[in-house]
Amino acid sequence: MYKKIKNNVDWVGFIDTELRQFHGSDFSTHEGSTYNSYLIREQKTVLIDTVYRPYSDLFVRNLEHEIDLNSIDAVVVNHGEVDHSGALVALMEKIPDVPIYCTAKGVDSLQGQYHKEWNYHVVKTGDTLDVGNGKQLVFVEMTMLHWPDSMATYLTEDNILFSNDAFGQHYASNSLFNDNCDQCALEYEALKYYANILTPFNVLVKRKLEQIIKLDLPIDIIAPSHGVIWRDDPLQIVKRYSRWCDDYQENQITIVYDTMWEGTRMLADTIAAGISAVDKDVTVKVFNIAKTDKTDMITEIFRSKMVLVGSPTVGNDMLSSVAGFLHFFKEMKMKKKKAAAFGCYGWTGEAPAKISSFLEKCGCGIISEPLRSKWNPAQKALEETSAWARQLLTY
Repeated sequence: MYKKIKNNVDWVGFIDTELRQFHGSDFSTHEGSTYNSYLIREQKTVLIDTVYRPYSDLFVRNLEHEIDLNSIDAVVVNHGEVDHSGALVALMEKIPDVPIYCTAKGVDSLQGQYHKEWNYHVVKTGDTLDVGNGKQLVFVEMTMLHWPDSMATYLTEDNILFSNDAFGQHYASNSLFNDNCDQCALEYEALKYYANILTPFNVLVKRKLEQIIKLDLPIDIIAPSHGVIWRDDPLQIVKRYSRWCDDYQENQITIVYDTMWEGTRMLADTIAAGISAVDKDVTVKVFNIAKTDKTDMITEIFRSKMVLVGSPTVGNDMLSSVAGFLHFFKEMKMKKKKAAAFGCYGWTGEAPAKISSFLEKCGCGIISEPLRSKWNPAQKALEETSAWARQLLTY
């Protein structure tokens, strides 16, 4: 299935409605995803990116039905990760001498993964490729957004920015365009994508957005490598990125915990009720770490001004599920989040203090001594927990 993007530019990718995990099992894709590849047919024919490796043969076969592969003058690889470059091996077996345009790190990535000495042409920001009919491709390095080799490609006259992983979403929509899909689902998946993939690079995102703005390029369409294509008010996603990269937060508090015999769960629910009783405008969300997708929880923490983490004490430490989640949270390098820890214990009760220490390593500002409740919390303990929760709102 090919779809026209604009004039002589077509989408030639693959819609993966069955995908449920990405980056191994590190990212949940409840709405599937797309692997977006684009074909430009001017005086020169240029292919921008390919698709994920499992769909290599189908991709090449479909492409052969559309064009003579020998008519391809160049392949642009914006990013060497296998979900974008996976079909290159099958494609280049057919057209081994066609030049591949990528960054210097892109050559390193492609050679390291596929061990092929293809006809590489290294480009950097500002370099161009004339495609004929008065149009050029302009290359823009996007280092660490989100790999060292990443770049974007801009087509003049048609004013299309092929943005690669920037501005994308893991969202499978057969309509392929932002104005023809569920807007709530699109907004959430775009936010989730940013929160879990690009948050660690907030400073770089901010700097790169400033550089792109200074280029003063007219942009009619933003065509990312995953998800829908932004053709209706395409700069709306750029504006969102400008907000998200600036230590974003909403009026939300997220509580995450795991529990053994429901005691820490009782604390979590009591904390949520205590906060809501004092501030009816704040959104409070509660998640059991062992029963909730971690990327969904990170998305909610990304939106939050405060995160509260709980665990009972087991073996003088927190539950392994909580430790694993905190490690994942630390990788996100979020800033300006307030935080505190809580948990039940029977004998020694080290978990809340260790959680608090880990939250500091996550970049959070600790606003309270950890809450510890011995054994299964009785009424008095729950009242103390509610008071502790209400006090958090004073910071």
